[in-house]
Amino acid sequence: MYACSPTWEANWISETDLYQLLFALAGRIVPSPWGRDRVSLSHGLHFTGGEPFLNFPLLLSATQMAEELGIPSTFVETNCSWCVNDETTRERLEQLRRAGLKGIMISVNPFYVEYIPFQRTERCIRVSQEVFGPNVMIYQMEFYRQFKQLGLQGRVPFEHYLALAATAGGHVAVEMFLMGRAARALKPYYRSYPASAFFGEPCQPPFLRDWHNHFDNYGNFMPGFCGGISLGSWRELDCLTKEGIDLSERPVLRNLIGEDIRTFLEFASDYGYRESSEGYISKCDLCLDIRCHLVEKSNFPELSPRTFYEQLASHKDSEPGHQQRGETE
Repeated sequence: MYACSPTWEANWISETDLYQLLFALAGRIVPSPWGRDRVSLSHGLHFTGGEPFLNFPLLLSATQMAEELGIPSTFVETNCSWCVNDETTRERLEQLRRAGLKGIMISVNPFYVEYIPFQRTERCIRVSQEVFGPNVMIYQMEFYRQFKQLGLQGRVPFEHYLALAATAGGHVAVEMFLMGRAARALKPYYRSYPASAFFGEPCQPPFLRDWHNHFDNYGNFMPGFCGGISLGSWRELDCLTKEGIDLSERPVLRNLIGEDIRTFLEFASDYGYRESSEGYISKCDLCLDIRCHLVEKSNFPELSPRTFYEQLASHKDSEPGHQQRGETE
């Protein structure tokens, strides 16, 4: 979704900015329905990336800050690449638990197992359950069960996984967001439609919402899972939430908030955008294609960070199953 890649520069958020962000969020975070010390997917606060364990000292500092500020239901997302042995895995998870982290979400899907040995994922799940008890989420559990049934070991190329799944009774039905790099890498596996097929279709999930939004290391307040779009700076969070967003200077955002892809398409046509003859596999795919065009034609501050679009362009011609994929979701 966010075009994560080893080719991004390691622009880690500074501890000063991190504290400023957490301080601004402290009174706004809704805890899990099961309590402040429990975790759930769209409640509380989660640390993600990229892969947050690539900078463990910063992750530990973030956890300590959140605990000091009284932020509830904190957890971290991970792809388990760092779980090379039981000792390292347990030591780091115990440190985080003692610092105040309440739980963990472990990513499991065919895109990670192509690069991360499945044994590391299994190790992370087992040790996490010993450290965090019930506060362990596996996303997605359907893939984990399937991988266990298939007896996966080591790393599995994406095409190999598809063949294995087909011979084992078909593919599992899971939540799949066809956005970001996924909209391009997975295009050969989905039916394409003309732009008109998405006219009148609402964004799923909604573009603007008061739950599960992301805040990045570049200062962007991101709407939900929409990589490459900024509602404004989280450094001005009070102003954004109290006074709203000035859309007069953000025409792209004005179109996106309306969730009317037809109007957005018409807007982009004034900048030379033409509908793709290949079609689109989702509304997000169409939206992304338009935005990739607009970011080259003019300076729209809401299309941020620009590196997101540069990363997509650098991998545009990569073959599905062999391109650089993100370290987390």
